[in-house]
Amino acid sequence: MSTLIPAHGSEPSSGRQLKITVQDLDYRRGTGGETRPLLGPVSFEVQGGEFLAVVGPPGSGKTVLLKLLAGTLHPSGGTILIEGGEYRPPVRDFGLVLDSPALLPWRTTMQNILLQAEIRGLQMEVCRNRARRLLAWFGLSGLEDRRPHELPPGAGQGISICRALVHAPSLLLMDQPFRMLESLILERMLDAFQRLWVETRSTAILCTSNLEEAVLLGDRVVVLSPRPGRILQIVSIELPRPRRLDRTMTPLIVDYCNTIRTFFRAQGVLP
Repeated sequence: MSTLIPAHGSEPSSGRQLKITVQDLDYRRGTGGETRPLLGPVSFEVQGGEFLAVVGPPGSGKTVLLKLLAGTLHPSGGTILIEGGEYRPPVRDFGLVLDSPALLPWRTTMQNILLQAEIRGLQMEVCRNRARRLLAWFGLSGLEDRRPHELPPGAGQGISICRALVHAPSLLLMDQPFRMLESLILERMLDAFQRLWVETRSTAILCTSNLEEAVLLGDRVVVLSPRPGRILQIVSIELPRPRRLDRTMTPLIVDYCNTIRTFFRAQGVLP
């Protein structure tokens, strides 16, 4: 498959592979003496070009962590360093994928994807070409002029990933993006997304409750405790890419999932 073109424009993405350092980060909600800890403290590093998966039970602070990294929440304590410098939101050079597509119903597929380019003032024709290439990668060619209610099952989430990548971000943040997909659509989407990431190698952080998904995609998996989420373990995934759920790879993925399950059992998350 041919390579993807960069998103050149008046403020093009840098193409860097960002290194992120999180030190004693925590987040508490409330006022005065009624604050409630939701996350941390947590400390970890994400190397440039690494795919880090964060897995934890509901309420463990996965989404909170992603919002702190995106700059939509401010930490109660600790620091976030990007390339060794203090983090100062908003960071423009990132893509964000949520657990639902959040497509604008009055816009076509192409118009939804190019919303990023409009907001960032990028060259529209360059981004339109890149959007076509991304759609083809996910097997979604031919849907450019359809509106969200006209899309086949699962296509909306693929389009939301294309929207997050159309400006070639250096950092990709993903919050349970595959949670709503049916099994066969999920397997196809994970395969396409993984092959795409291997080519682009942007720094990526995925938050998920799905152990197989975390092992399939991650270079390392951060295992979070129940609220307030703290790091129980960081597991390195030593499996070749591409990784598929087939009879050769699945037993190896299951072994890693079982390793992660032991940490959750110790916390009473699993029986």
